[in-house]
Amino acid sequence: MLSNLFQNLFGKKQVIQESYIVVQLNDKIMPIDRGELYEDPLDEFLKVKFYGEVSGGGTLQDVTGEIEYCDVEIKVNRKLSNAAIDDIINKLEALGAPKGSKLIIEETGEQIPLGKLEGMAIYLDGINLSDEIYKNSDPGALAEEINSLIKSRADIVRHWKGETETALYFYGPSFEEMKASISDLLLADPLCENARVVQIA
Repeated sequence: MLSNLFQNLFGKKQVIQESYIVVQLNDKIMPIDRGELYEDPLDEFLKVKFYGEVSGGGTLQDVTGEIEYCDVEIKVNRKLSNAAIDDIINKLEALGAPKGSKLIIEETGEQIPLGKLEGMAIYLDGINLSDEIYKNSDPGALAEEINSLIKSRADIVRHWKGETETALYFYGPSFEEMKASISDLLLADPLCENARVVQIA
């Protein structure tokens, strides 16, 4: 009986049930930039609040290699209240989560929509313009000029280069306002000839 007592005291360890939340971000952002913009500040926030920690992340690409969305995985060690979930969502939106994002509670399968920013993609013609235009143009400089026009504070240039197009991505409060603010630039810049402007969030 004494041996059973010691076994009960020392033979069993308390198991903390881990659970996970996945944040699916409707953001065409590269992995390193995702870490800087979302994962690092979110991880710090989660630890300060004793909610958990960022445990991973991933990126989903379509067959062309263009990013469709990215994930951030959160490990929590206890069941979070609705208020805590709302707190995490508010933090993600403050970090710039676009519309069309969602928070997925793996234990229950519940999906909670989130995101406030709208997204604009500019697809530049990569094959039909003159060699001179490609030689003398800089998509990076174009992206910086667009950021200035749409009054974006983003230091990150989101982009993708495909076989026939190069895409630049921007996020802000209003797609229509962003599109209107660059209308003159699209007409004036030779690199923007044949460009497609698409709402992505």
